[in-house]
Amino acid sequence: MEPAPTGEAGPGADTGPDPDFGGAVDAPHAVDADTLLATLDTDAGGLSDAEAARRRERFGPNELVADRGRSRLSILLAQFSDALTWVLVGAALLSVWVGNAVDAGLILGIVVADGLFGFVQDYRAERAVGALAAMAAPTAKVRRDGEEREVPAADLVPGDVLLLSEGDRVTADARLLESAGLGADESALTGESVPVEKATGTLPTDTHLAERTNVVFRGTDVTRGSGVAVVVATGMDTEVGAIAVELGAVTERETPFERDVDALGRRLGLGVLVVCAALLPVLLLRGTEPVTALLTAVSLAVAAVPEGLPAVVTLTLAVGVRAMAREDALVRSLPVVESFGAVDVVCTDKTGTLTEGRMRVDRLWVPDRVVDPDGVEPGPDSDPNAADDRLARLLTVGVLCNDATVDDGDPTERALVEAAERAGLDPAAVRGRHPRRDEVPFSADRGLMTTVHDEFVAVKGAPRTVLDRADRVLGAEGVAPLDDGTRAQVEAQVDAFADEALRVLGFAYRAVEADAPDGPDGLESDLVFVGLQAMRDPPRAEARDAIAETRRAGIDVKVVTGDNARTAAAIASTLGLDGRVVSGADLDAAGEAERRALVEEATVFARTTPSHKVRILEALQGAGHTVAMTGDGVNDAPALKAADVGVAMGVRGTDVAKGASDVVLLDDDYATIASAIRRGRAIFDNVWKFVVYLLSANVAEVLLVLVASLFGYLILPAVQLLWINLLTDGLPALALGVDPESGDVMERPPRSRDDPVVGRDALTFVAGAGLTTTVAMLGVMWLSLDGAPAATPYAVTMVFTGFVVFEFGKLFVVRWTRRARSLSNRWLFAAVGVAFALHLAVLYTPARAYFGVVPLAVTDWLLLAGAFVAAAPLFALTALATRRLSRPASSED
Repeated sequence: MEPAPTGEAGPGADTGPDPDFGGAVDAPHAVDADTLLATLDTDAGGLSDAEAARRRERFGPNELVADRGRSRLSILLAQFSDALTWVLVGAALLSVWVGNAVDAGLILGIVVADGLFGFVQDYRAERAVGALAAMAAPTAKVRRDGEEREVPAADLVPGDVLLLSEGDRVTADARLLESAGLGADESALTGESVPVEKATGTLPTDTHLAERTNVVFRGTDVTRGSGVAVVVATGMDTEVGAIAVELGAVTERETPFERDVDALGRRLGLGVLVVCAALLPVLLLRGTEPVTALLTAVSLAVAAVPEGLPAVVTLTLAVGVRAMAREDALVRSLPVVESFGAVDVVCTDKTGTLTEGRMRVDRLWVPDRVVDPDGVEPGPDSDPNAADDRLARLLTVGVLCNDATVDDGDPTERALVEAAERAGLDPAAVRGRHPRRDEVPFSADRGLMTTVHDEFVAVKGAPRTVLDRADRVLGAEGVAPLDDGTRAQVEAQVDAFADEALRVLGFAYRAVEADAPDGPDGLESDLVFVGLQAMRDPPRAEARDAIAETRRAGIDVKVVTGDNARTAAAIASTLGLDGRVVSGADLDAAGEAERRALVEEATVFARTTPSHKVRILEALQGAGHTVAMTGDGVNDAPALKAADVGVAMGVRGTDVAKGASDVVLLDDDYATIASAIRRGRAIFDNVWKFVVYLLSANVAEVLLVLVASLFGYLILPAVQLLWINLLTDGLPALALGVDPESGDVMERPPRSRDDPVVGRDALTFVAGAGLTTTVAMLGVMWLSLDGAPAATPYAVTMVFTGFVVFEFGKLFVVRWTRRARSLSNRWLFAAVGVAFALHLAVLYTPARAYFGVVPLAVTDWLLLAGAFVAAAPLFALTALATRRLSRPASSED
């Protein structure tokens, strides 16, 4: 690499860039170097320190405006923002107003405990995600005042001359002025799994981001070679900054579950107001004392509100979060757990998600022979001059013409070293026997890399380029002339590998001759062609089965990647995803209606940008789909945030991607997504079970209090209603929240995003079970009153206890409607036992005085048991009707 002329300081030391310059050069890849330097008012010697300081003042620091995440206060306040919570607060205030401070304290205690529990879960997840944007290296090497120095990355400004070498993190967008075999890993930005070989030539204006070989981008890594570049954009003006801007513009979607629960709370609140407003005047017209009428209305309000619902929802989601964490999925927000159950489309990135994110040699080729490296058995002394197997010689050239080790270096070169190891060679021993004496580094212009050893020269590069420099070939019988037939055979094999989306390199050698001319032309001519090595970023072993499982569950899987169409389609096909391939350019060219059709039909989206990914998601969501988006790169962040469920890779993922996601896979295992979907569906089942269980109890309580009050009986005071709700909404309902999943959970089609928790099936159960319980309790009340004109302590106790008995029995009816196995939930039996013991304590200890109840005899218990047996057929009919309205599923009874 020839250094550019340097001076004392660039012209920028005197004047600075044009006043209209906005801090970033438009299309720097399409501007020649001289014009670009003039535009930035700099030269190859760099800026002066004074001018750099002035530009930093003008353009600001080279930093991203990072999303700092939610504060502790915002997380805490979010726990109390739903309508149901405020219905409970309203009931507590009403209790205070009529003098029932104990009831109010119990209700508010439930609200506060639930809020704190949810806060702890969300805050732990927020902290576990950690930093959301750590893309910039702390320092950068630049030329200032004609001298090389290291400066903080935040101090870089447009016009700075950046010095790059292998292993560096690029700290700003910069246009290359010089390149000596420079390669960059841009997978985090573009999705391309193969490092990009960089050059300095000017490119067309419309060149795709992934093909701008004369520009290096902030947040990418130099994998090989060195270079000099002029900074053209810093901070939020970089490509990564543009993604950060787009990410900030994306509105986070409220989950369907959050909307359902909030709507349920609003409907309950409205129902409470309507019923109380209707009951008060009726009672007053019947001559009821105003205070008694108001107490009855308060009792009704308490009865109508399922105090335990927020706590049970929170606990159920938290249990799901813990279970998913054990399966290596970190959930950042509780409601997202249930959202997984409604997912019907998964849009997945390819590199590092479906694939391993590393290059691996898949095939070796020598004339008339193709093998896997694992099938090669070379001798220990194999080298290009030995009369040994041709495949061993091919691998040896790959090890020698190489700067990497298995653990470090350019991914392509690491794959070559690994292939040799897989075939039984010892790369270190080979390099020890054949030390490198000289080299000609790779350059994009030549398309070759050459190393010089004691007896021979080793060459690798683009297959056709290597072939053009060769005049002989290593055949089965030894070295022979490279005729047209053999050339055609090599080119046909290169095309065949390319059709399989394999990246192909050619390898050759020649003997060292004392009179050979120096320089690349002399070293890289009259070569002996050895063969080809074809490699790819291999699919993850577990991805195919995981994709098959999600598709069996009725979920459509789409691959969205920055890779070219052929590579993306080939990987997708190996994973069982065959279908239409659509490019980002196709989406740009399509009208709105055509774009929606393309998005629905396509299986693979290739050459996509971050904005394409967001538009794909918007089209799918606009069609009513619930979409999960997986990804690991910076380029995935806007789509991760816009998705109904954003899933980032925890090991390979960038901090920006993790920060934009809802779920982080700690093991980067695609199979964890299938587990999360299964968990989400099971959680929805459990939420449905305890919602209908609680609501059916509240409906029965409201109807009983309403009907009894119309006949002049205040049968259940507020404290008893609150106890019933706490007893049945507490441990038993919590145990429903951890019910094991039914066996058919991944054999059903996905739940519609618009399918509410309380749909037709839920309403059927709530109405049927609520009416059945009401009629039964009115019967118990009538028998217990024995003609008394007002509610007696005995009658109140019978109805009070009868409600508890019916609610415990109804637990098992609810589970049967969702095909739960009868004895699968040991926690439920324990919860019923504890709750029943607590109720017995109320009846048979001095605590009964506070509740206004009396002890019951054995005959009373037999009467209540008989009432439940008599009601059982109606419960069974309700459950059957509910099943008919539910989605068909295999029986797990």
